[in-house]
Formats: sequence, structure tokens, C-alpha cells
Amino acid sequence: MAALDIAIAGAGVGGLAAALGLARLGHRVVLVEKFAEPRPLGSGLILQPTGLGVLQSLGLIDEIRAHGRRIHRLFGKSGGRVVLDVAYAALGDVEAVAVHRSALFGALFSAVEREAGVSLERGFEVAGLERYAGGRPALVAQDGKRIGPFDLVVDAAGARSPLSADFPARRRALGYGAIWANVPWPGAPFDQGSLEQRYARAHAMTGVLPIGRRFGEAEELAAFFWSIKPERFADWRARGLGRWRDDVARLWPEAGAVVDGVVDLDQMILAAYGHHTLARPYRERLAVIGDAAHATSPQLGQGANMALLDAEALTAAVAENPDPERAPEAYARARRAHVRLYQAMSAAFTPFYQSDSRVLPALRDWMFAPVSRAPGMDRMLAALVAGSVGRKALSPPAVRSQALR
Repeated sequence: MAALDIAIAGAGVGGLAAALGLARLGHRVVLVEKFAEPRPLGSGLILQPTGLGVLQSLGLIDEIRAHGRRIHRLFGKSGGRVVLDVAYAALGDVEAVAVHRSALFGALFSAVEREAGVSLERGFEVAGLERYAGGRPALVAQDGKRIGPFDLVVDAAGARSPLSADFPARRRALGYGAIWANVPWPGAPFDQGSLEQRYARAHAMTGVLPIGRRFGEAEELAAFFWSIKPERFADWRARGLGRWRDDVARLWPEAGAVVDGVVDLDQMILAAYGHHTLARPYRERLAVIGDAAHATSPQLGQGANMALLDAEALTAAVAENPDPERAPEAYARARRAHVRLYQAMSAAFTPFYQSDSRVLPALRDWMFAPVSRAPGMDRMLAALVAGSVGRKALSPPAVRSQALR
């Protein structure tokens, strides 16, 4: 297979994983990042069994486990009633690992820096593509700088990527986002192996997730989040820290030990969410992965995992279809059913947990716990959260071994 010249826009989870996989196939990869020093954005996340499988293929699983915390249960209450209870044990010997984003980024970025086939172009804020003879694309920066042309470009630049902004998609902002902070792990009564949440109907939600350590550090941390409408963020700040702590105490008295770790309003970072799925995440010699291709609510915790699966699928597609004009379509075909299923499920579940509805959370509180105890439902719910529903092997073992050796 002749070596391809490949550019990847965006040094996030999907971009870094794709850079490793494609370089290990023998291709020449240029990773383009707008920041002078690439860095992670966000707080903690849960790496599901699907995402962990990709990281294992990349040789990074031990480093991830060493920094993170194994999660065995997702648990939530509303008014003292259990309305979320998902245990990975229903699937047998599988695991999820919660990590600080810096741990995931650090493991991936360190591996990329060690990879001989990857070069990093820093401080290059992508504005668009320019086509050369034969349709080969070059990347154009905001300041007019150009690099390329390349045989293949991978758009991993996130939900606001200019490379895929004009792709057909139904895009909408979600009514609720969240504010979050990283705080010292509070210990009891919180379970270091669980994501715990509390709800007031669907207009208020708070949660505590153990996320282990930042990359290369020793302190054990938790991610603490509180749902909020983005347009109310300024009012929240104006009310002050004390009144917000009272709000948290009313919803979840035990969370006081966590909120004590928030000593300044600036510790709480606003995250706004949107939903879109590209109808066709590719064009001639261009493949779109991660949030650039499919962004959604974090209710099912699939964002980083889906980006890792996209990177794996693209690597396998290039291994099987070394023609850069055919590989993007093969990648999209391999991911289509799984992505659409989880986008639909996220859109369906989100209003039960984050919305102004009174009916849906009442239905949730009345129905979800009994349903989850029905025969076989524990396994089905665990498989849904684990990301394994609707996912099939992408290629024969020999090809997968070559693609992610």
C-alpha cells in the first residue's frame, strides 16, 4: 500500500486517535491544531467498554486505567426514589473507566509525539479547504496560510468546524447545558466506583463523578456538575455562591462536601450543548469524525467514545480501501447505523432528564425503576450505556490487527 499524505484538523480525542492509527499503517500524517500548545477542554468523562477497546488497540489502556477510576454503576434519585440504576456487572466481566480529560488527552498526545509518522502544525486555525488538480485538498488558515495538498483530509475540529459547517444536517441548540468544576474527591458517602446523580423533575440535575487524577498528577478528583440553561448563567453568577450552595443542599444535602470544594464562581465552567448529525459525513477526499460529524447531549456519555470509534473505523477503512477517494465513504458506511441509533436514543432520553416538562420526569419517576428491574432489562440498559448496542465488528481480525497494531 502506497503511503498517503493525510492532514487531520483538530488535536482532540478523535483527531489524536486517528493520527496514531493512520500513522501506524505507514501513512504520513500532519496533525493541525489552532492552539500553540494543544490542550484538553472539559472536565471528566466515562470511557465506556467500546472506547476502552479502541484505547487498548492503541496500546494506551494501562495508562488510562492508572490515571482513572473504574466505574461499576450509574445511579440516580428523584425525591428519594431510584430512577436510574445501571450496573455494568449485568454484562459480565466488562468495565468503564472515568477519567479527567487531561489524562485521556495526555495519554493520546504523548503517544502521538512519539509516533515517527506524525508531525504537528501548531497555531493553524483552519478556515476551509482549497482544491488542487485531481481534487487533492489543502488546508487554508484564517490568516491565509496554506498547507498541502493532501491525499486525504480528516475533519476532527469539533462541532463548530468550518470544514463541515455547510454539510446537510439538522442543527439545534439544546435548552439545557451544565456548569461544572473539578474538586478534590470528597470520600464517603460517595462511592468511588459510581456516577451518582440527583434530580428535581427535569429542570435541575446535579451529579458527582470520580475521575481519578490529572495526567501526571497525584490528587484524586471528582467532577461536579449542575444543569442550567445557558441564558441563565449570568443570573446564576449574580445570585452568588452562597445562594447556589443552598440550592444544591436542598436537592442533595450530602453534596455539601463536594460544593465546599468550590470557593469561587469562576471555578464553575459553563458547557452548552447542541444536537446535529451529518447526513453524509464525507466528501471527496474528506472524512468528518467526532463532534464535527455528530454532536449531542451528554446524557448517554458517548461523545469521546464515539470519536474513538470513528477514528478506529476510519483507520480500518483506509487499511481496507487505500484509495483516498473511496475510504471516506467506507468509513461513513461502517459507522452509520451505530451513530444514528445513539443520536436518536440521546435525543429521546434527554427531555426526561433536562427539560421544562412536568409530564416526562413524572413518567420517568413512575416507570424507569420498575422497568429496569424487569427480566433482561438490566443487561439491555447496561449494553445501551456501554455503547455496544447496534455495533458490529468493522473488519476481519487480520485487518484490524494491521490497522491498529
